[in-house]
Amino acid sequence: MRRITLAATASILALGFGLAQAEVTDEMIANDTETVGDVVTNGMGRHLQRYSPLDTLNRDNVSNLVPAWAFSLGGEKQRGQETQPLVHDGVMYITGSYSRLYAIDVETGQELWQYDARLPEGILPCCDVVNRGAALYGDLVIFGTLDARLVALNKDTGDVVWRDKIADYKAGYSYTAAPMIVNGLVITGNSGGEFGVVGEVQARDAMTGQLVWTRPVIEGHMGTLNGEESTMTGTLNATWPGDMWKTGGGATWLGGSYDADTDTIVMGTGNPAPWNSHLRNAGTPTEGNAGDNLYAASRLGIDPATGEIKWHFQTTPREGWDYDGVNEVVAYTDREGNARYATADRNGFFYVLNREDGAFVSAVPFVKDISWAEGIDETGRPIFVEENRPGDPSASTDGQKGEVIFASPSFLGGKNWMPMAFSQRTGNFYIPSNEWGMDIWNEPISYKQGAAYLGAGFTIKPNYEDHIGSLKAIDPDTGETVWEYKNEAPLWGGVMTTAGGLVFTGTPEGKFIALDDETGEELWSFQTGSGIVGQPITWEQDGEQYVTVISGWGGAVPLWGGEVASKVNYLNQGGMLWTFKLPKQLANIDGDGQPIIKTSN
Repeated sequence: MRRITLAATASILALGFGLAQAEVTDEMIANDTETVGDVVTNGMGRHLQRYSPLDTLNRDNVSNLVPAWAFSLGGEKQRGQETQPLVHDGVMYITGSYSRLYAIDVETGQELWQYDARLPEGILPCCDVVNRGAALYGDLVIFGTLDARLVALNKDTGDVVWRDKIADYKAGYSYTAAPMIVNGLVITGNSGGEFGVVGEVQARDAMTGQLVWTRPVIEGHMGTLNGEESTMTGTLNATWPGDMWKTGGGATWLGGSYDADTDTIVMGTGNPAPWNSHLRNAGTPTEGNAGDNLYAASRLGIDPATGEIKWHFQTTPREGWDYDGVNEVVAYTDREGNARYATADRNGFFYVLNREDGAFVSAVPFVKDISWAEGIDETGRPIFVEENRPGDPSASTDGQKGEVIFASPSFLGGKNWMPMAFSQRTGNFYIPSNEWGMDIWNEPISYKQGAAYLGAGFTIKPNYEDHIGSLKAIDPDTGETVWEYKNEAPLWGGVMTTAGGLVFTGTPEGKFIALDDETGEELWSFQTGSGIVGQPITWEQDGEQYVTVISGWGGAVPLWGGEVASKVNYLNQGGMLWTFKLPKQLANIDGDGQPIIKTSN
C-alpha cells in the first residue's frame, strides 16, 4: 500500500526533524491566497476563487514560461487525472486515478513516497476512477478513496495515521472530492448519485478521524452530533412522496467551500434519485414546493460546529435532467462592496446569491441554448418549459418508454465538476462550459441496492459544428459575457487566474494555455501529450514563479458522452505532472526579448 524510494528515505533522514516540524496550521489555511510560497488548500483558498496575487509572470512575459520538470504517475493505472496539487515546505502532494497519492520534491520533481489504496473488488464509481485532491493539516495529508473511505497519512513518510469509512461502497457509495479543513475538522461529502444513495456531509476531527457530526441532505433523514441524533433534515414528506426520500440521491460529490466571514460551509447537492422525475413529483407546479424534492439539486449553508443547515437555495426544483447542484460556490466581493456568492450551475444558469443568507440576487444563462426553462423568475425559481421535460413512461402506450425530448444543456451540464475561477484584478468569473444537448427519455425503474437507479436513457449531441468547449469571461455584476474562447472538444479541466492578467486552463487535446484575462487572447501554450482535466496552481519559490498542472485524459466524457465521446475517442490517456517556471533572467523581458516597462493596470 505504501512505497518509499531510497532517495526519499535519504532525503528525509538528512532533513532530520526540520521537515516533520513544518506543520500546516489553521492560520496557513485561512491565509492560503495571500501566502504565495505555497498552496495548502483546494481552490487556492477555501473561498475557491482560484486566484493568485502573483504578478511576476504576466501578459508581457508569459511567452518565456518554460518546463522545469515533469513527473510520470507510472504504471498502467492511467485514467482521468483531475487532481489539484498542494505545495508545502518543498513538497508537492498530488492524487491520482485509482486512489493513489504521491509526495514529490518541488525542486527536482523526484518522488519522495507513494501510497496506493488497496481497493476491494466491486467498487461502483459512476464517472471514472478519478480523485480531485487532498487536504493538508498538521503533519497529515488526508484524501478519500473510491471505496468511500477517508485516509490520513503522515505527510513526511506516507505512513497511515488513521482511516475511516464514509459509507458502504457495496451500496453504491464512493468518494472522489478533495476534503476541506475548517477549524480543525475535515469536511467531506459522498459520491454515488446514480445508485440511489443519500447525500451527506460529514465532519471529523482532522487529527484523530473521530466523527463529530453528520448532515444528510435529503429531507426526512436524521443528522448526528457527537454520536447522538441531532435534528431531522427538512420536514418528512413535505416535498417527497411516500418512502422515496429513503433513496433520494443528492450526493455531495464535489465537496464544498468555506466562507470565513459568515462562518459557513457551503455545499452543493446532486441530482435526486431516480432521474425519472414523474416518480418523485408529489404535486404539480401550482402546489407550491410539493414536488421539489428538497434538498437535492441545491446549495446548502451549514454551521461548521454543529452541522445544522442555516439556509438553502435550490437551483433546479423538480429536477428531471440530471442537473446536479453540486457546482462550487465561490465567495467574493463585488465591485460595489457587496458580499456575494457565485455558482455556475449544471443547468446552464450563472447565479449570484447573498452571502448572509444565501438569498437569490440574480441569474443569467452562461450557455447559449437552454431549452428546459425560459429563464429564472424574481425569486430564483426556474420558469419551466413543461413540454421539454422527459415524458412519463406510465402515460405511454406500452408503459416502457416516455416521450423522447431534446434538452440543452446535456445531463453533463453547461458546466460539470471543472472549477471556474474569479479574478480579483478584473472582478470577472472565468467559466469552463460546454455547448451540448441530449435526447433523453424516462423509463420505469425500481430501487435495488448497488444497482444503477436512473429510470432514463439519453444520447449526448454537440450543439455546434465548430466547438463544444467554451471558456467564458462573465461579469457577475451585469451578467455580460465579456469574451469567449471556443474549443473543439469539451472542456473538462479547471481554471486559474493571476494578478499578472492571466487565465490558465487546459484542453482535452493536451494544450495547457494562458489567456489574457481582459480579451481572451491566447498568449502561450504547451502540448502536454494527453488531455488536461486537472486543476492548475501557481506559487513562488526562490524569487521565481512556478505553474503546475496534471495531464491525463479521462473523466465522464469518454464514458458517458454518446456522440461526443465518439468525436474524441482518438485522445490518448496519460498521467504526467508538468511544472513550469519563469526564469529570473526572463522575468523582465517580453517575448520579443525587449525590456518590460511596467505600467499601472
